[in-house]
Parts: sequence; structure tokens; C-alpha cells
Amino acid sequence: MNQPAETQPQQGAVSLAQSSPTVGTFRERDGALEWSGRQETVRIEPWGPDAVRVRARLGGPVVEGLPGALLDEAPVTEAAVKIEDGHGLLTVGALTVEVNAEGLIRFVRTDDGSELLTEERAHFWWPGPRLYTPVGNGCHRLEQRFAAYEGEKLYGLGQHQHGLLDQKGAVLDLVQRNAEVTIPVLTSSRGYTLLWNSPAIGRVELAGNGTRWVADSARQIDYWITAGHPADAQRRYSAVTGRTPMLPEWAAGFWQCKLRYRTQDELLSVAREYKRRGLPLDVIVCDFFHWTHLGEWKFDPAEWPDPAAMQRELAELGVRLVVSVWPSVSPLSENHQLMEQRGYFIGTQYGPMAHADWPDKEVASTVQVAFYDATHPEAREFVWSRVRDNYLEPYGINGFWLDAGEPELKPGFQENLRYWAGPGLEVGNLYPRENARTFYEGLLAAGETEVVTLNRSAWAGSQRYGAALWSGDIGTDFASLRRQIAAGLNTALSGIPWWNTDIGGFHGGDPDDPAYREVMVRWFQFGAFSPLMRLHGYRVPGMPLGPAMTGGPNEVWSYGEEAGAILEKYLRLRERLKPYVLDVMRAAHEEGLPVMRPLFLEFPEDEAAWSVDDAYLFGPDVLVAPVLEAGATTRTAYLPAGARWTDAWTGESYEGGTTVTVDAPLDRIPLFLRDAVSLPISG
Repeated sequence: MNQPAETQPQQGAVSLAQSSPTVGTFRERDGALEWSGRQETVRIEPWGPDAVRVRARLGGPVVEGLPGALLDEAPVTEAAVKIEDGHGLLTVGALTVEVNAEGLIRFVRTDDGSELLTEERAHFWWPGPRLYTPVGNGCHRLEQRFAAYEGEKLYGLGQHQHGLLDQKGAVLDLVQRNAEVTIPVLTSSRGYTLLWNSPAIGRVELAGNGTRWVADSARQIDYWITAGHPADAQRRYSAVTGRTPMLPEWAAGFWQCKLRYRTQDELLSVAREYKRRGLPLDVIVCDFFHWTHLGEWKFDPAEWPDPAAMQRELAELGVRLVVSVWPSVSPLSENHQLMEQRGYFIGTQYGPMAHADWPDKEVASTVQVAFYDATHPEAREFVWSRVRDNYLEPYGINGFWLDAGEPELKPGFQENLRYWAGPGLEVGNLYPRENARTFYEGLLAAGETEVVTLNRSAWAGSQRYGAALWSGDIGTDFASLRRQIAAGLNTALSGIPWWNTDIGGFHGGDPDDPAYREVMVRWFQFGAFSPLMRLHGYRVPGMPLGPAMTGGPNEVWSYGEEAGAILEKYLRLRERLKPYVLDVMRAAHEEGLPVMRPLFLEFPEDEAAWSVDDAYLFGPDVLVAPVLEAGATTRTAYLPAGARWTDAWTGESYEGGTTVTVDAPLDRIPLFLRDAVSLPISG
């Protein structure tokens, strides 16, 4: 039943400062609260415990079925709708939503009515908190404004290289780029987590005078919000966007790769040497250009003459092979013509279906490659069929590295793209998630029970398709290492528990340089306490980009006797910690809690914990304080209140809520164990 909003001066009354105030209409529909006014419809509905979904559209009812991060069905949740005195209320557990006569939304805590977040007008007259600027064909440039709060801290939003853990004051583009991963979910120190449930290209502004979410072109505003401490919010968020599968045991150990092993013999020689030295090795990676042509997704027999024999030997050594798969297709590929004819490529509004230039075999220059459309179900099925027929079925290869999956456009004009799921500006951020979906659904259909893909990009919900994220092509110095702490923690708060970096960084690094060897040692220590531990990089001396390229050596013995001995020490430490790692991975799978955790996730009542951006918890029980400066031999770290902490190396114990300085010689990363937990750190 429709109920008009009242206009007398009271809570929910319209603003007399407006020359022509909107007095909307409320109604309850299927357990949701709806407000309509001036051709705008706002729908607020329960979407899991302590959570609601808000959608708003100009020019008609909200549209169902648009691409987004939320699972199709909302968890069954008790809620109450109340419409009276010129305003509407929707209460879902700890969260209550208030809507006034003008359609202004305010989120409060149910128990005490205190404000969590409220919409805010840009101006008392126009525009309001929601702005729709037409861009044609039923789409608008959308803006959603919320108030700013003094002292509020904001976390999440995917993976970025700005080095900020608390991103209050930052402006972030909502677009996928190498090393810049957009996952539009934001956790606040005020006790809420908000998902901007739109894959549209845009930006978010976390300014001192307000927060603004912007979609450059989309059909409606769509977001989800929950109330509670960050750990509870992670449980709620992962429940509505999908939880990660259980990490296979083989993926919890050490991964070895470099740019790149050029031949079957070269790759096998590295695996043999690890085993000859008695060093743990779980995974070795076959990187790009191992193929015949880009987009044929099969081994080049000139360099990889007997993949079956290679797989048999690796299996005997206890090593898993992971193969690089790119989403781009060269015009020289045997698949190009058929894929173009069937509409399996990302389309363009103007010009040919060519999205980047890239080297390929049998040509002296680059060629114009296309990207398969991962949002197209039939295109996903086709690409998987090629991967299945060329890797899985003949050789049993079931681990894949999904590189360049932003996709890596050159230039990056999403405005020119046309996906099966919609226009580029409206759905462009969706691509990396759907690319991971190709392999997840394909592997499950083939009877595989364990799925891990290594991805350079991700979007909200990627975790449900078994996607691990790495931090892209980054630098090789201490400053780059320092930035990865914030990148990993914000990724963790964005629902992606499987994360790692190229240990040592990507762009360069001289294994014979003592200064770089120090970087490598400190980074390797950090890698041992990352969700996934993977050594990779394009070491000096490099070669020009092309099918013949490789970089310098990048194995643990490549860095001299002193550094090599330390790297071996941490390889063995990671191996001893595998049971603990897998226990923490199970918590990610079953509860949605991340592996790498900011201190405040476990200690939300400790105000100081919300500002620690150079240390983290590895699971609930290990506080890791990486050494992030050249030449440092001590490390100062804050130990959160609410626990007692023991130095894992010396056995010295400290009460929480204190800052301590401990020795950190080159072979030691400071580690503190929580409340007398016992872990095999020292061997």
C-alpha cells in the first residue's frame, strides 16, 4: 500500500530551504522499503544479517539482473519495515535504515540509534545526495554522496600502490590496471562496510568534506552495507559475494618462477636442483611465450618437445606445474578467425576488434591482438575447451596463471569497448572476475576438485572462483616492499584471502648487487608470511620484450652464499608452518576471514591498532613486523592490547598495548606469538 510522506515540521519533514521540495511516497513491497519521488525509485531490502542492499534509479522501477558482485539470492533474513510520520524505517538486526520524506537515507545502529553513515546533499537546493546526469541510451553518470566524519578511517578498495592503509583523503579510479586492482568495498572505523555493487568505470573520492562514489555510465545506483566490527563484516560480505574454496595443500608451499624459463630442459633443471639440494618446492611456473602463437593455448613443441614426460618427472619430484594463460588472441592464432566470426571477442564501438599490440612468434614486429570476451558464456566455454584439450586432458595440468587479465588494453579506452554483458563503461571492471570464472567452472566440469588460479587483477567476488591475486609488476626496492603491506591488507579487507607479491619485486634487481640481495632477503622473509609464497621477477640482465626473452637467474641459490642460506632457512620455515597456513585457509573458506589481517581485525577495541600500517597478523596468532629499511638491524613494533605477546625468536614476553624494539639481524624477521600459542618457528 502506498503512503504519502507527511509535510508538517517533524522528523522526516522536507527542507523549507528548497524552492520546490520533493515529497515522496513510501511503500512496503516483498519485505523491502521503497520510496518514490520525482521519477526516482529507491528500493532498500534486507540482504543478509545486519545488512541491506540499496538500489536507486531515475525513470522507473529498479532493474533486476544487472551485472554485480552479489550472489543471485539474498540470505534469508528477518527484518521489519515501518512507515509513519513522514518517514520509513527498515531494521535488519544491528542495522536500521531511516528514509525521510525527501528520500534522504541515514544508516544507524539499531541498539542506540547512533549514526553510522548518512547521505549528504551537495547543495541545499540541487543536486541532492544522488545525481543522475544523462549520457544517452538510458544510462547516466551516477553520483552517490555520503557525509564525512572527523577521525574516520577507511580501508579496502582492492589493491593499490599508493602505500596507504587508511585511505581517507584519497581519490581512487575505479578501473583495472596492472598492479592497481579495483574491488569497490570499503570498511570504516565507524563500524560499517559498504560495497559499491557496480562494475562501472568511475572513481571514489574519500574527501574531508564528503565521500562520493561515481559511475561514469550506468543504469542505476546499487550498493550493499552492513554494520559491525570488521571481522563480522568480512563474514557478512563473503557470505553475499561468495567464499573462497579451500586452498589445496600444494598451493600453501613455495612457488618458484622467473621471467622466464624458455625451454622444457631449463625448467626441469631448476626443479631437479631444488630437489638435489633438499629444498622444499611445491610449484614451478611455465611463463608466457611458451605457446605457438598467442591465443592458441598450447605448448610450442620446438621448446617443449615432451610435456607428458615433463609432467611425469615433476610429479615424481613432488612439484606441481602451473602454466601461464593469457586472454589475448593474435591474428596469427588458429583460433582467431573462428572466434571473431562467432562474436567471442570484446567488441568495439569504433574501429577493428584489436585492443593491444603485442609480440608474437614468426613475425618481426608486434601484431594487433584481441581479447576474448570473458563476460560471454559461450566465449568462456570455447577458451576453456582449448585449455582443456591442450593442457588438462593430455598432460593433467590443472594449475593456471591468468596474466594480463585486466584486460591489458593499449590504450585503455573502456568507452570504446562493447562486452556481451554491456557497454565498456558500465561493466568494464567485471572482466578479471569472469576470466577466473572460465577456469573455475571449466575445471569443476572436468571433474577437478581443487581450483587455484593466479591472477593479476580481480573484482568483487573473484574469490568465489578460486582466484589468487598477486600485486602485479612492481619495483624492486625497499620502498616498493613497504607499499605491499598496505596493498595486501587492503586486498584482504576486500574479500580476497589468497594474495601474494613477486618476492623481490618484478622490474629488475641484480642478484650480484649486495644492496639488492638485502632487499631480496627481507622480501623473502615477508613472502614466507604471505598467504601464498612465490618467487618471481625480471632480473638483471634482461632482454627486449619478445618470444626469445628471459631475465637473469632467480632461484634461491642465485643470491650468494650468505643470502642463499637465509632464503633456505625461510623456505624450511614455511614448510613447517604449512599446517598452520592450512588452518587459516580453512577459516577463509568457512568464515570468510582473511589470512593476512590488519591488527584491528582481531583487536577492534584497541584504538592504536587502527593506525598500524607496517605490521600485520598472519592468521589470528602471529604478528609479523617485516624489516622495511636498508641496513636496519632493529625493529620497533606495536603489540595490540588484549593479548600477551611472545617474541618467537627469543621467548621474551610482552603485555599488549605496548611498543617494543627488538633485534632484527639480517636473518631474522620480527615475529610475535599471541597468548602463548606454540608454532614451530625456530625449527
